[in-house]
This record gives sequence, C-alpha cells and structure tokens, in this order.
Amino acid sequence: MKIKLFTLLLIILSIYLHPINAQNSDIENKVNELLSKMTLDEKIGQMNQYNGFWEVTGPEPVGGNAKMKYEHLKSGRVGSMFNITGVENVRKIQKIAVENSRLGIPLIFGYDVIHGYKTISPIPLAEAASWDLKAIELSSRIAAIEASAVGLNWSFGPMVDISRDPRWGRVMEGAGEDPYLGSKIGAARVKGFQGNDLAASNTVAACAKHFAAYGFSEAGRDYNIVDIGTSTLYNVALPPFKAAVDAGVRTLMNSFNLLNGIPATGSSFLQRDILKDGWAFDGFVVSDWASGREMIAHGYASDLKQVAEFSLTAGSDMDMESYAYISHLKELVEAGTVPISIVDDAVKRILRVKFELGLFDDPYKYCNAEREKTLLNHPDHHKAALDMAKKSIVLLKNKGNLLPLKKEKQKIAVIGALANDKNSPIGSWRAMGEDNSAVSVLEGLSAYPENTIKYAKGADLTQGRTSVLFELKINETDKSGFAEAIELAKKSDLVIMVLGEHGFQTGEGRSRANLDLPGVQQELLEAVYQANKNIVLVLMNGRPLILNWAEEHVPAILETWHLGSQSGNAIAQVLYGDYNPSGKLPMSFPRSVGQIPIYYNHYSTGRPNPSNLVYWSHYNDESNEPLYPFGFGLSYTNFKYSDLKIDGSDQKNIKVQVNIKNTGTVKGEEVVQLYIHDKFASVTRPVKELKGFEKIELMPGETKNIKFLLTDKELGFYNNKGEYLVEPGEFEIMVGTNSKDVIRAAFELQ
Repeated sequence: MKIKLFTLLLIILSIYLHPINAQNSDIENKVNELLSKMTLDEKIGQMNQYNGFWEVTGPEPVGGNAKMKYEHLKSGRVGSMFNITGVENVRKIQKIAVENSRLGIPLIFGYDVIHGYKTISPIPLAEAASWDLKAIELSSRIAAIEASAVGLNWSFGPMVDISRDPRWGRVMEGAGEDPYLGSKIGAARVKGFQGNDLAASNTVAACAKHFAAYGFSEAGRDYNIVDIGTSTLYNVALPPFKAAVDAGVRTLMNSFNLLNGIPATGSSFLQRDILKDGWAFDGFVVSDWASGREMIAHGYASDLKQVAEFSLTAGSDMDMESYAYISHLKELVEAGTVPISIVDDAVKRILRVKFELGLFDDPYKYCNAEREKTLLNHPDHHKAALDMAKKSIVLLKNKGNLLPLKKEKQKIAVIGALANDKNSPIGSWRAMGEDNSAVSVLEGLSAYPENTIKYAKGADLTQGRTSVLFELKINETDKSGFAEAIELAKKSDLVIMVLGEHGFQTGEGRSRANLDLPGVQQELLEAVYQANKNIVLVLMNGRPLILNWAEEHVPAILETWHLGSQSGNAIAQVLYGDYNPSGKLPMSFPRSVGQIPIYYNHYSTGRPNPSNLVYWSHYNDESNEPLYPFGFGLSYTNFKYSDLKIDGSDQKNIKVQVNIKNTGTVKGEEVVQLYIHDKFASVTRPVKELKGFEKIELMPGETKNIKFLLTDKELGFYNNKGEYLVEPGEFEIMVGTNSKDVIRAAFELQ
C-alpha cells in the first residue's frame, strides 16, 4: 500500500506552486518567519490535538497518559485542545502552553457548538425548516458570542452533510436532503460563526464537516461505508462544502467513512485534489475523533505509523486524538518517507488561522470573565432563540381548521410524557445547555390561562436515565397510564398529544432501523383517538418519522422537532395562532422505511410511468411518493400561485416571475420555491432541482410579484469528471409551495 513516488512529487509541487489566498499578506510573512524558527518536534506539535484530560483547576497529572499529554503541552507539542470550557480553565491551559514552551505559540480551543452554547436554539434540521437564512445566521452568531465568552475560538460546525436517509441519526445536525438549500444554510452558518472579522473577540473559526459524503452511510448506519457515484458526489455531496469554502470557512473536518474504498482521512482525492488544489482552500483540515486510527480497522493502514504517513500525505493537517503524528511523524520525516515540505504546509495552515484569530496578539483575548458572566443566557439570545423556534415549526395537517386554538372557554387535555419534559427539547449535541432548562409545552401553554388545561402522561417514553453517551432504554411495555389519559380525553373538548423521540434518540451513533413513534406511543395515540377524535398531534423528533396512521386519522399535526431552550413558548404561540406557522420540510417524510432513501430530486427511470402491466418502476405494496414531500408546509392562511412568466432574451440572465396571493383571512409567510428540470443533458439530470427560494409575508388579499434570476450557476451541473457544464437545451421551470405542488413553464437555452 505504498504511496507512489510520482504522486508524492505532485503533492509537493502543488504545495509550492499553489497561490496563497490569505486575506493579509502581513500574516503570511509572520507565518513564514515563525515557521523558520521551529524545530521538527514543534512543527509536529502544532498538528497534534488533544481532548481535555485532567481537572484543570486541580493538581497537575502525576502519571500515565495524562502526564504525557501535560508534558507535551508544556513543551510546545500540542497545537489545539478541545472540550476545555470556561474562562478560568482556558486561561490556565493557554498559560501553560504560552509561558512554558520555547516559542510560546498559543493553542486554539475547539468545541462542538452545533445549535447554541448555553442558550440552545433548535436543532439544525429544524432551523433548516425555517428557510430563513438571516435567522439561521443570527442563530450561529449568538452561538459564537456565547462560546467565545467562555474562552473558545473554534466551533466544530456547521455540519453540511447532505443525507437522504432519515434512519441516520445525524440528519438532525444538517440541513436535509437538498444541496442547494444545504449550501445556502451552510454559508449562512459560517458567516454567523465567523462574523465580519475573525480577529474580533466574539467570533470563532467555523469548521465545515464531514468531508465528505458521510451523510450517505449505507443503510443509514452511522460510521458505515459510503459507495456513491461521481455524479452524486460532485452534484449533491460536495456543493455545501464548496459554498462553505466560498463563504470563507477557515477549517474543515474530514469524516469517518470510506469513499471508493479509501477512508476520507486518507483520501488525497478529497483533501488535496478537490479541496486544497481545486478550491484553493488555505485553511486547515482536522481529522474527526481518532478517524486516523480507525483506518486500521478499515483495513487500509496496518499500524499507527502508516496512519501518520497516509493521513498527512492525503492532506489531513491536524490529528485529533489518534496520537499518530505525535508518535510517528518525526521518524517518517527523518527517514525521508514523508517530505518536510508537506509538514511545513500543514503547520503554515494551522498558524495562519491562529494569526487570523488574533491569538498571537493576545493569547488570552477570549478569556474575559466579565463577558462570560454577562453574555451566557442573555435575554436577547433567548428572544432570538424563540423567534428561530417559531420559524422552525411545520404545520403538516389542519383538517377542519382545528388550529389555531381558541384562547378561552375550552377544556384541553394535554397527553404525553414529552409535554412535561424540559430536557428532551434541548435535543442532541447541546453543547453546555443545561439539563431540564427548556421551557416545556405545559409551561408554554400556561401563558394562555383562559382555557382549562389538564395533563396526563399516558406513558413514559424512556426507562431509567437519559444520557448523551449511552443508548436510551425505551418503554416498550408499560401502559399503566393509558386509563387516566383516556378518561381525561373523554372529558375534554380537544386533546393535544405531544409524542415523538427523546432528544438523545437522535444524533451521532443513534441510527434507527424503524421510524415509527418509539415505545408504546402509537398505541397511546390510537387509544386516545377512540375517546376523543379532536386531536392536535405535536411531534418532537430529530428526523422524519413514519406517520401514515396519524395522517389518515388525526385532524391536526404539527412538526416541532427539538426546538431548544424556548421550545414550549414557541409551540404554544403557534398552537394559539400568535404566530402563523411558515416552516417547510427540508427532508421528505417517507410512508415506509422500505422507500428509503427517498428524496425529491431523484432521476427518472427508463420506466417511470404507471402501466397496465407490472413492468414499471414501483412497489407492489406501497406508493412511490413520500407522505410529505420536500418543501411541504401549511399555514393558517392559503396562497395562490399564478402568472408564471419566463424572459429568456438575455441568455446569461434568465428572468422568472410569478404572482403569489394570500387568499385567506390572516397574515402569513410563504416560502416561494423555484425548481428546474434540464430535460436532456450529457449526464442525465434529476426530475427537478431547487434553484431558488424567497420567504415573503403577505397580508390577507395581498398579491406580490416575485422575481428570480437564473444564471449559469443555477443552470449548470458537474459531469463525472468534476467539470462544470452549462449545456443548451430545453428547461422546465416549476414554482410552487413545495416540490410537488407547482405551476410550470419552459424555455430554451441556446
């Protein structure tokens, strides 16, 4: 498995010839000057990242692995630490590195800041349902403000993996199934984290992850292999990463998966050919937790020494918790197996980001106790989190206009363990969000005192403890609370049932083979329905679920995801109509697990249409269509689309316009979605692709004319060599309220 000499020479040549795109040439001079003073040990140290390993405010470690790490910290052989939080802790660690090491190079401190730090916003998949880029950017900006206030300067986010498989637990961290929406959201999150000035004390370096194609793990099983074609790679998996790079993201994290039989951490194709050479990325790449070491289990590297060789040669600049670089890189360089130029390139990238963050000007700039005291859980942050939560809610069904609820003289039964849960709504990957700190649904409903609210749990969702680190035990048998819930439902005018997944049932390592309501919740729903059919189903979940029975029977369904700190307030305000829901699904909801992967931007088969004979592409026992399509979401009002017009007189700027009218009786927001279909191409194109959207607000009876502009950027695609093409031919334009319900027109691109 030796890396061929000519490949190594090409890598070295690209390092020397590739143009530097750093914003500040002065930083480049400083980087080069510092690099010239560094020993090989010090260079390798910058490429070494450790997890927090001892109680910082206590005595120093006295033996074992912790002692070794501590000595490395003092001698300049650590470049970054993560999972160290709090001004006091960060300052102490930084002081050890800066004041004991020969060159005093500051550390960069990382943390998984995914959807908030102390003030927790909705999970990213929920925020994606808002289709509100400004609100999403603000959410990441607030996360950066709070994280930087506790000494952190690097967020391991955003996750920009596209996924078409809701069985994969990490769909909750991303923006769903569409590369266009995912690209826009990824760029917004990068801007939110990094702000306009990376050197400011309230910004953090962003990290786009996981490079690349991690979201396509086979069978939706986390850490599994990935096997996709080049068209899917270039047109679906990679665009959000390219958008993040174009937005100025300073770091990327590689991924756990294989791609074309090669672990991503050891892939020169991904990290050098595409990212560093093709996209001119001049930040640095960090491995995921021990993903280098995992190349041994993959059967790619035979030992940790090969891990170091393969990882660095492939372009992985910083090693997270594999101990490969710190243990073996020096001997590889001294033996001539790994050229020093590759080491120098990695170190320069890491130093560049540290200079950009201003850490050399003031290593303690993020260690301001007053900021830490005043900014965490700031009221303005909770106000923004509430706004974000309301915008993330999707109305899936509202038969007979059961919603919004009347605000007085109603007897309402609230049923379901999640209704009284203050922990689960915080969701997975909650940073330092405190357990049981969310506003529960019951607490949110208490703001409307003119109705009579009574609660019955019905059944526990989980058994025993809940933890981010361990598998949850779900209640599969105990129905002892059913009778109380049924009796309460009989005595009530309507029932709000709060059902779904616990926050720790989604996220990393939490794949599910079945996507129904966990435990006995479906039985509880059906039993209560027999007692009172006026049910509003409030769903809390981190992924699309199978909801066929509910769609057929329950009159009103509200998808509320895991909404974070202000969850209950947001849900109550939507239930009572003080906020008109405007969310749209960022992922298709399947009718059956057997349909997965299911996504709107699929290709046409050679036999796409129903036939009197059996020989066409379909299931014998299920529809081809999802239960709820991508982009779907209702409102308390209605919108009419009309007068779709296309002006192709300027072939470089195709103008599309459409009229949208609010035909209902209340003010509402609508996400106007534009899709295209390139009907005939050298590489076949999907039946439709999102290429534009705009969120608008309309008063009752109001009409707005919405304009879109289609350029080469929207009309082209990547071929199987990664070349971007814009080909002449016929295009169909579709504009509508979701990916299914659209009006159509066409034009010819010359």
